[in-house]
Amino acid sequence: MRHRIYEQRESQDAFTDVLFNILLGFALMFMTAMLLMQDPNEQGKVDPKAEILITVRWPDRHPDDVDTIVEGPRGDLLWYNNRDAALMHLDRDDRGLFADHVVLDGVEVSNPINQETVTLRALQPGEYVVNLLHYKSNYLEPLPVDVKVEKLNPEVSLVYYGQRKLTGAGDEQTALRFTIGKGGEVTGTSELPKRLVARVAKDRS
Repeated sequence: MRHRIYEQRESQDAFTDVLFNILLGFALMFMTAMLLMQDPNEQGKVDPKAEILITVRWPDRHPDDVDTIVEGPRGDLLWYNNRDAALMHLDRDDRGLFADHVVLDGVEVSNPINQETVTLRALQPGEYVVNLLHYKSNYLEPLPVDVKVEKLNPEVSLVYYGQRKLTGAGDEQTALRFTIGKGGEVTGTSELPKRLVARVAKDRS
């Protein structure tokens, strides 16, 4: 009788061990899956690693070409032919309708958005000048161009938002001048004109 009870208990213990090991395996697989899972909301997020974002935009599908020119505190000049100047980067050079086509699923479609973006990857103390150049004009009417400057860290804050009306090919206007302090803060802004095209032409030659 005792021998039969012992065999029954031994069988139960073995079953319990197997069941425990199975449950442990499932637990380990579940934990591994949870660690490997990626939040779908995180997909597509891009860390721009930028401190300042400058956005220049004019009406969609408009054929005119507007160029953004930025001068840094040390005199570095950013423009379409010098897209990386010190810590400044021209991320998008838009030429109106020219080359505004992309291929999606084998079909060529037109990108209607006219927009240029400049990022400052780090902040140097001093004054930055943001100019607009009406490089190519197709109409007599003034072209409205919106300019937005945002400081991205430690949180997004608006430094400037305004509109300039460019009056034809060759028209250059200063949209904004802003000053960065030693601590990385924006200490002042102005719209005092400063021509930069002459320097661009000199650099091209």
